Amino acid sequence: MKMLLTKNQGQIFRSFPKGCYISSICKKFSSSCNGPSEVDGKVVFSADGVDKKIPRNNEGIRKGVDDVCCILESGPWGPTLENSLSALGEKPLPELVIGVLKRLKDANTAVNYFQWAEKQTEKVHCPEAYNSLLMVMARNTEFDHLERILEEMSLSGFGPSSNISIELVANCVKSRKLREAFDIIQTMRKFKFRPAFSAYTILIGALSEVREPDPMLILFHQMQELGYEVNVHLFTTLIRVFAREGRVDAALSLLDEMKSNSLDADIVLYNVCIDCFGKAGKVDMSWKFFHEMKSHGLMPDDVTYTSMIGVLCKANRLDEAVELFEQLEQNRKVPCAYAYNTMIMGYGSAGKFDEAYGLLERQKAKGSIPSVIAYNCILTCLGKKRRVEEALRIFEEMKRDAVPNVPTYNILIDMLCREGKLNAALEIRDDMERAGLFPNVLTVNIMIDRLCKAQKLEEACSIFEGMDDKVCTPNAVTFSSLIDGLGKCGRVDDAYRLYEKMLDCGHVPGAIVYTSLIRSFFKCGRKEDGHKIYKEMVHTGCSPDLTLINTYMDCVFKAGETEKGRALFREINAHGFIPDARSYSILIHGLVKAGLANETYELFYAMKEQGCVLDTHAYNAVIDGFCKSGKVNKAYQLLEEMKVKGHPPTVVTYGSVIDGLAKIDRLDEAYMLFEEAKSNGIKLNVVVYSSLIDGFGKVGRIDEAYLIMEELMQKGLTPNVYTWNCLLDALVKAEEINEALICFQSMKDLKCPPNQITYSILINGLCRVRKFNKAFVFWQEMQKLGLKPNTITYTTMISGLAKAGNILEASGLFSRFKANGGIPDSASYNAMIEGLSSANKAMDAYALFEETRLKGCNIHAKTCVVLLDALHKAECLEQAAIVGAVLKETAKSQHASRSF
Repeated sequence: MKMLLTKNQGQIFRSFPKGCYISSICKKFSSSCNGPSEVDGKVVFSADGVDKKIPRNNEGIRKGVDDVCCILESGPWGPTLENSLSALGEKPLPELVIGVLKRLKDANTAVNYFQWAEKQTEKVHCPEAYNSLLMVMARNTEFDHLERILEEMSLSGFGPSSNISIELVANCVKSRKLREAFDIIQTMRKFKFRPAFSAYTILIGALSEVREPDPMLILFHQMQELGYEVNVHLFTTLIRVFAREGRVDAALSLLDEMKSNSLDADIVLYNVCIDCFGKAGKVDMSWKFFHEMKSHGLMPDDVTYTSMIGVLCKANRLDEAVELFEQLEQNRKVPCAYAYNTMIMGYGSAGKFDEAYGLLERQKAKGSIPSVIAYNCILTCLGKKRRVEEALRIFEEMKRDAVPNVPTYNILIDMLCREGKLNAALEIRDDMERAGLFPNVLTVNIMIDRLCKAQKLEEACSIFEGMDDKVCTPNAVTFSSLIDGLGKCGRVDDAYRLYEKMLDCGHVPGAIVYTSLIRSFFKCGRKEDGHKIYKEMVHTGCSPDLTLINTYMDCVFKAGETEKGRALFREINAHGFIPDARSYSILIHGLVKAGLANETYELFYAMKEQGCVLDTHAYNAVIDGFCKSGKVNKAYQLLEEMKVKGHPPTVVTYGSVIDGLAKIDRLDEAYMLFEEAKSNGIKLNVVVYSSLIDGFGKVGRIDEAYLIMEELMQKGLTPNVYTWNCLLDALVKAEEINEALICFQSMKDLKCPPNQITYSILINGLCRVRKFNKAFVFWQEMQKLGLKPNTITYTTMISGLAKAGNILEASGLFSRFKANGGIPDSASYNAMIEGLSSANKAMDAYALFEETRLKGCNIHAKTCVVLLDALHKAECLEQAAIVGAVLKETAKSQHASRSF
């Protein structure tokens, strides 16, 4: 059972919240169990000297203490101070040492004096002196020398007193140093000392406040090992924390252990189990506890009923909650206000406001005036349902029964800001002040956060600037909300200045602030500043959370820094986190965009092995990766798996698989999936339609491509330039050039500006049907629009002009292309050689012939024949002989190839 409960002891402590409040706790656990110390398994009685006073009649000792303390307070410890102590001329007696230690405030000075006194007397200090030294450490919560002092005490055969062990732990708890308190108890255990019962219970109670179940359980089992009698209250404390953390099995194991110890559960424990197990989603288990307590002779009280009603309401089991509420109300003269508030909240959460109002009236009829809490419950639910006008009416009505408090006004301000009704929210704030209540920092945070989300930055900044430091000082949440709002609206410099102001005000930015700044800088294209923010965060000692690392990794991949993105994914484990579904989604998506889709398969199975539960985004990323890497069948399987696992495929899912199928010519399957998506109510976008148009067009199914385009436009969608290009390319490849020109005109009529690919497609198509002059017109039009032709467009146009006999234009274009760094292909060279030969420029053609050979480009036999004829006419016999030789070699290689 202990193994079950302590399964996560590799990392016992989490980071405690800075502002966590540790109250005085666990007095109910304290008992007479505080016993003597234990050394090496034997009980030894230690002097509890810290409570003793220096005898008032011993003036000599008192004067000696004053003299020593005066010297110790005169400066830092060193040879000069030691000489001054030696000059007093008296050996430090135990009474003197104890008196001095009780007066000292600095732990290091106390340790130095303690060691000096031992050297002077050449005797081991008495137990009371050791306990006095430990008391100084406890008061100052400075424990650098604690382990050594405890070791000395262990070797001397005595240990710290019970009161001292309690003081050591209690002072750490008061200073919120829970880790140090835990370490103190473990150090005492290391030297076989027996920490006091109250030392354990104080620390267990403090750890319960910050929900740290694992160290609590370790301490609990240590108490049992030492023979302390653990009671029902201790079991209740542990069970509550484990259940609240969702570790239901561990909580049940503790419950079984308690029963095996012959301890009977009391009503407090049953109430805790009903509440905590219910909140963990174990409603049936809460019901079991409710009925079990009755069978054990315990009658449910108001807390029991209220907890069970609350659990049922949150689980949307309203009928059962109502039935239980009626049981509570039966034969009851004074209504239970807490139960009424819980039931009203349940009705409101379910949107049954008439029933909630009826319950208010019923409470009044029974002579109980509804409290402000009841009205706040209704207002909260109305706000969630966005019924603002109704909420304002209830607010006016509540004033007859209850006085609105600060949370009431905050609820109203929140819902008004969410609806963008800033003026109304400010009026409520003014009403609040007229009622003698002043907006707290929560009020301001609500307004700033909601205004930022509504992109009303000026109003949010105005409220921030108007904060009166004497009444309401901005906290870390205030700064975080405004920094995030400014960043999302592109005002990154203002966001960074606010971050600097936050530092100046003494607030420590958390991971949320750094996440917002990193995202904002990358989104604005300032990736170097984004990297600096991350480095600054590391430098300040702020630990990133998984959300921050995921966000940073996503930004890095989108900025094209693939290897940096990979490194950040590896860094997740280095920070003690386990990559989640979003981490893998970001990595896979980034690699796919970088052309590394083949890695999807390996990453997908790494997710599976890790036990990562895929959400819709993760499925979409993996499916897209499989489609891009040619594993369309696997993508199809995952699409079906999504449906089974309760993740309805989205337009992104269908779009990826349809595109993958279309690219490998499985068009009938792609179209069936297209129809399935429509029947499932998925609103398909232009991208999906374009994939089908492209697929049908490439295999020559022009009519189907047209039908898809027609449906797209009937759905009210506007084809983008990619869609038009897919259709134009299909028409050009089918040599339907006139139809392509009509489409091109339709494209311009629909205000879709052509791009360089559009013109390249048309120029290529016109050249294929030998309409070179028309192609040149499009070339010139393209140039006027400032569009830069790509290599294919250049080579197509050069070949077209040359074949059309417009050799002057072709030569100029050819020269410009090479001057701009372009590399002509074999078709361009052959066309230019033939064009120059036909224009009786035999030697220019021959020069280009030699250049073609040097470049390693293939020279066609027809080109050689045309050039040879031109050279003979120009009587360039030497050059003709070389061309003839090349022609023979070309003919031989072609003949050999055919024979083979």
